Amino acid sequence: MSVYDSIHQTLVPIHKEGYPFIIISAILTIVLAHLWSPFGWIGAIVTVWMCFFFRDPARAVPVRDGLVVSPADGRVSAIAASVPPVELDLGDTPRQRISIFMSVFDCHVNRSPIGGRIVRLAYTPGLFINADLDKASEDNERSAVVIESAMAKIGVVQIAGLLARRIVSFVKEGDTLATGERFGLIRFGSRVDVYLPPGTQPLVGLGQRAVAGETVLADLAGGEPMRLFRKD
Repeated sequence: MSVYDSIHQTLVPIHKEGYPFIIISAILTIVLAHLWSPFGWIGAIVTVWMCFFFRDPARAVPVRDGLVVSPADGRVSAIAASVPPVELDLGDTPRQRISIFMSVFDCHVNRSPIGGRIVRLAYTPGLFINADLDKASEDNERSAVVIESAMAKIGVVQIAGLLARRIVSFVKEGDTLATGERFGLIRFGSRVDVYLPPGTQPLVGLGQRAVAGETVLADLAGGEPMRLFRKD
């Protein structure tokens, strides 16, 4: 077991991508505190927030053929029939797109919605407009992944936002992922779009909170109709 794995399992669930930011923030906090103590308190708050942002908690992933789980923590901000981005190479037939918006307070480690092989991985440069806007799907910087299982192909698009300036991928074409396995991370506020196979009914509602690796977005093997939701 590596030193990182030991720390990760026994102390705090922080993804290794966050450690450089946390260390730099902690060093700056010490320097600022020597200059003027209120600066030190501000730096300490930022350092704690960095730890919170890069958290990487374990998840209880449902395991059954056909289940599509959420790739991200956040709010379901859109459910609509949309033509997939051309870089996904999924054709021009509209598919149900489920968009999950991640605020700066959500966990930003992204997980595979299904188990399968990565058959396409494409990065597209772009803008950094508010990821909660619908046009961000086409205009913003993004990284697109197509995962193929025995049942279907699903497109997943990581979209940068106002504060996000780096999409980190942990995978490459040809890799095989298990459902709920970590495949990437977006720094500081962003969105993830999931393109379901044609005819698939979403099982989540607008405004619902999704948990990466746990919340079931759809069931490719079932015939359950689209659910209705109400706000209480």
